Amino acid sequence: METSAARSDGTVLSADNLTRTVATASGDKRIIDSFSFRFDHRGLYTIVGPSGSGKTSLLRLFNRLDEKSGGEVRFHDRPIEQYPVTHLRRKIALVFQVPYLFPGTVAENLAYCCPVKTNPEEAFSSRYLHLVGLEPGLAGRDAATLSVGQQQRVALARALVLEPEILLLDEPTSALDPGAAKTIEDLILKLNRSLGLTIIMVTHNFSQALALDGVSLVMVGGVMIETGRSRELMARPGHDTTRRFIAGDLR
Repeated sequence: METSAARSDGTVLSADNLTRTVATASGDKRIIDSFSFRFDHRGLYTIVGPSGSGKTSLLRLFNRLDEKSGGEVRFHDRPIEQYPVTHLRRKIALVFQVPYLFPGTVAENLAYCCPVKTNPEEAFSSRYLHLVGLEPGLAGRDAATLSVGQQQRVALARALVLEPEILLLDEPTSALDPGAAKTIEDLILKLNRSLGLTIIMVTHNFSQALALDGVSLVMVGGVMIETGRSRELMARPGHDTTRRFIAGDLR
């Protein structure tokens, strides 16, 4: 699998003054407030912050699972509204926090995202299972019988079938034990480095951002308050709120 992200550098996704406002019982609430950033080809990014800070909501705006209230998102310097939604979601694929697999076998789950709607040959299944560190023999297994860690890797493999340029990950290790979480972290690094995928991952765990050692965007209350290399932020946070989050005072 080779994407255009693996062949070029520069900005692949950008946001300018991006906002999202939702109606609540007490009135309108702005859950994303004037977010602006440039995501580069082959980059590895973690969006970190306490619960309720708008991290997942931001991801959902990037491939139009939710619609913005203001500002702009551009993919390859074109507003995302100019792309057919199905095309956009193939190029900017989202893997959810809790792995949801369709009824049937692992191979059938992979076939669901195959551009040509046919049952994949054994080589097809093996290719994508290998990419996520699973044995080819799992292709015939009922997806419901897998462990949660295996299910999350199948969900990743299913996203890779789309041949995306950007992989959006919404806290993919939150339901996993530490060993399975470490496996997913290693896999994220592998996908970023070997396939050249741009990866944008949400986490509330700053130690996970450190393990991935990419660029971290710190969000609190819908606002990006600070950004920088994860280890640099850990060593020298420039904002008191970041310091409190790293110390565990914000959750």
